Amino acid sequence: MRISDEITAYILRMMEDAENGAAELRRNELAEELGCVPSQITYVLTSRFTPQQGYVVESRRGGGGYIRVRRVTPQQTATPLMHIVNAIENELVPAAAEAILQSMVYQGCLKKSAAAVMAAALSDRALRDVPVELRDRVRASLLKHMLAAYL
Repeated sequence: MRISDEITAYILRMMEDAENGAAELRRNELAEELGCVPSQITYVLTSRFTPQQGYVVESRRGGGGYIRVRRVTPQQTATPLMHIVNAIENELVPAAAEAILQSMVYQGCLKKSAAAVMAAALSDRALRDVPVELRDRVRASLLKHMLAAYL
């Protein structure tokens, strides 16, 4: 098992064991416990616990600082939508747009029919008249605006 898989599994177990479903950790302590460097913890948090995948990662810096990871539940619909909107960069490839929409359907934040319409509007086929070098930028802007309107 790769170290990133071990870190992911460890954090998921922490979330399951926590009363509130949120894993609260200190990066350096976790790295020491798992025998890795702190940057590997950061990598896992930024690549596997993203808003697009249904997670919210909060951090507090300083002496008593921590990182809190929690899965967004369907009852918290407006909050994850705003996290997702804010997490979308200035450019978005088709696969990432599709992953975001699928995750939102899975979480119950978005109806399957709405996701299908959005996916069609974000496809390269729909954007064929947009110059190739601008498509990912236009796709990101469109998704942000569609999600904001869906709220």
